Amino acid sequence: MSDAREPGLLVDDVSVGYGPVRALRGVTLEVPPGSVVAVLGGNGAGKTTLLRAVSRTLGFHGGAVTSGRVYFGGNGASPARTELRARGRIDGLSADRVVAAGICQVPEGRRVFARMTVADNLRAGALGSHGSRAAKAASLRRVHELFPVLADRAHQRAGLLSGGEQQMLAVGRALMAAPKLLLLDEPSLGLAPLMAARIADTIREINAQGDRQVSVLLVEQNAALALRLASHAYVLEVGEITLHGRADELAGSDEVRRRYLGVVDETAASDAAAATGGSAHAPTLKRWGGAR
Repeated sequence: MSDAREPGLLVDDVSVGYGPVRALRGVTLEVPPGSVVAVLGGNGAGKTTLLRAVSRTLGFHGGAVTSGRVYFGGNGASPARTELRARGRIDGLSADRVVAAGICQVPEGRRVFARMTVADNLRAGALGSHGSRAAKAASLRRVHELFPVLADRAHQRAGLLSGGEQQMLAVGRALMAAPKLLLLDEPSLGLAPLMAARIADTIREINAQGDRQVSVLLVEQNAALALRLASHAYVLEVGEITLHGRADELAGSDEVRRRYLGVVDETAASDAAAATGGSAHAPTLKRWGGAR
């Protein structure tokens, strides 16, 4: 059961443009408190743009929200839109105030400060937090519990870490701000399968840690991994949400299997369904036109 104090996210009919180019068109999605929600889609679908619209970093990349609103707040396991609207609208905030509100993004490609030490990278992550010194020390202990290698290599330059270790550092740096919502952009990108599985296990642990539970909005091209982690998922295509539903329903969809899970025929789809305990007949998934 989610803590009633944990906030939820609502992206409400958001469109984004980069100059004359429209990157998102009327995107609506929700991240209930304490949940993991995945966004699937190919290159150029608008997944990273969606995260930037939430974290208010679009301006650094020449983009802007042209319509729609983003709310962060509400309570209960499945926040109603009216509850969310009654709480904080964040699409007018600066990026640092979004961090202070409890939302942190881990960008694609890790983006650690390569010449700084591991310890200094983590300290930099705490700069957006208004917590006390004791709270920041507690955050550091938590990061070291999740990623012991970061404690072992605290005085090593971040650029000398392996790709997987740099991803751990990027996630750990975000956790230093004690976020309530973590935005993860392609955390498995470029990692060996074993390391990607370790990162996935850590995401699950971060989300499930009792009173420190963190909601997660996960953008991921590895659809199989994302659907294992998430309770709900959205499919984003050319800037629009085309499908959404429970993650197990999307995993059972022939359309999703063909496009994102590498299943190319009905026999293979049936075999995949049997292997995952699902049905060979895909459920009917909702499209936003009939879901409002």
